[in-house]
Amino acid sequence: MADSLLAEAPGSLSGVARVLVNAGKLDAKSAESLTRTAKEQKRSFVSTLVNSGAIQPADLAHTLSKALAVPVMDLAAVDVERLPKGVIDRKLSAQYQVLVLSKRGNRLFVAGADPTDQEAIERIKFATQLTPEWVIVEHDKLVKLLDGLTASAEEQLAAIASSDFEFDVTDETSQPQQESNEVTSEVEDAPVVRFLQKMLIDAINARASDLHFEPYEYNYRVRFRVDGELREVTQPPVAIKDKLASRIKVISKLDIAEKRVPQDGRMKLKFGTKAIDFRVSTLPTLFGEKIVIRILDPSSAKLGIDALGYEPIEKERLLNAIQRPYGMVLVTGPTGSGKTVSLYTCLNILNQPGVNISTVEDPAEINLPGINQVNVNDKAGLTFSAALKAFLRQDPDVIMVGEIRDLETADIAIKAAQTGHMVMSTLHTNDAPTTLTRLMNMGVPPFNIASSVILITAQRLARRLCDNCKALADYPRQALLDAGFKDDDLDGTWKPYRAVGCSACNNGYKGRVGIYQVMPISEEIQRIILSQGTAMDIARQAKQEGVRDLRESGLVKVKAGLTSLEEVISVTNE
Repeated sequence: MADSLLAEAPGSLSGVARVLVNAGKLDAKSAESLTRTAKEQKRSFVSTLVNSGAIQPADLAHTLSKALAVPVMDLAAVDVERLPKGVIDRKLSAQYQVLVLSKRGNRLFVAGADPTDQEAIERIKFATQLTPEWVIVEHDKLVKLLDGLTASAEEQLAAIASSDFEFDVTDETSQPQQESNEVTSEVEDAPVVRFLQKMLIDAINARASDLHFEPYEYNYRVRFRVDGELREVTQPPVAIKDKLASRIKVISKLDIAEKRVPQDGRMKLKFGTKAIDFRVSTLPTLFGEKIVIRILDPSSAKLGIDALGYEPIEKERLLNAIQRPYGMVLVTGPTGSGKTVSLYTCLNILNQPGVNISTVEDPAEINLPGINQVNVNDKAGLTFSAALKAFLRQDPDVIMVGEIRDLETADIAIKAAQTGHMVMSTLHTNDAPTTLTRLMNMGVPPFNIASSVILITAQRLARRLCDNCKALADYPRQALLDAGFKDDDLDGTWKPYRAVGCSACNNGYKGRVGIYQVMPISEEIQRIILSQGTAMDIARQAKQEGVRDLRESGLVKVKAGLTSLEEVISVTNE
């Protein structure tokens, strides 16, 4: 049966393409086109086929199973933890999209979507000295499983052993005196130590920004936030929750005996000369302590302004503002929109031997050499306003305030901007015009705002389309117009792209790109502020002066093929 199906198709086709043509699932012309595309993009035919939407993964699997007399299996029924590990190299598994299911005698049972891939069979045979026996699985489920599957803790630790991996742990003398023998055993529990190290390394490899360890009544969940989206990675035994919390607290310099109140700390992973900082927050919940670990990557603060995604005119406006000798620059947006990285990037541009820079943050996320950073400590009386008052006696040139939260902080920051200092800060507002009305609502006099604020930038982070798998999108013209495009924009010189999804990305997206509204405070906008105009009045004037709002800025990224229309609508839907 299999031989006859493979023999009847056109001579230019081979493997899966030939089977599908003979089975009537694909016409020869489409099969040849997809074969060429796969070769040009250096991807497997099955991956190109499924991503094109020509056939559903389940239909493909059952068609191949019937045609080639190879068994088919549902990966949803597989217990990943019970799969044999280390039989074939992870790179080999990822390259040929295969998964080892079991080993019996000299036979190796391998799950894959393309049983006709002779190169994969030969490579596995050579690497293992075993005879591969193929089991067909659905391509999308296989890709998702391989993407989430990581090496065992032992493999990870072995891989980094040469890099002098270690935690920066407190001295034993700094531990609370009431620590019991039971707690000590929890902290030093070897499987827990390995599990934590594995999770941290997996999170770094996955480009995650946060790890969430969440205890519930009957289960324990670990999730990573990747490109702004939370996704579950594993559910370890619920019995380890207390031991894991104790281990994290020890290396974060927290009180391991205190489980009734939230605590904040930091820890550090050392890879030889490189170190990565983590910010740790614990929160007592009904069934144990939820712990969130934020990964603080120092390299993100040194990306440079070009890497942040500013358009040329926006970049020019921002650089002109921060190079001025005094005034206030405000960065605004919701939590997680990249405000801190934008501020750090500006500070790095200004960080010269002849410039005195001081920052007050809650807390300081990334250490910046050459900049005097202060952490807020409300219990000790070190508030934003107290630190600002102290800064003014420290002969500063540039002051960065982590966030303007109240009238007192706003007043001192504005006075600093009026008396010869460059002040940078953040606020939580939706866009640039509403930032000015927010300051007025706080109680800051309009004449102080007009005379001190020189530029406001509002921002969002949109997920960036994966260059490996993004495909042209066929949106109706009316949908593009409704989204905000003008008739002049739809001139046929560009095409929007959509997310597809492949083994190299997260549902069609990989990384993020900034969307910005950069609004200089012109004389006309100052007049509107002095007359206590509304945010709508300010927005109308800014538009006349050529300032793009967030939606328009996002549509520029759609035209450039950096992100999808759906993503821009999602992050700018106020």
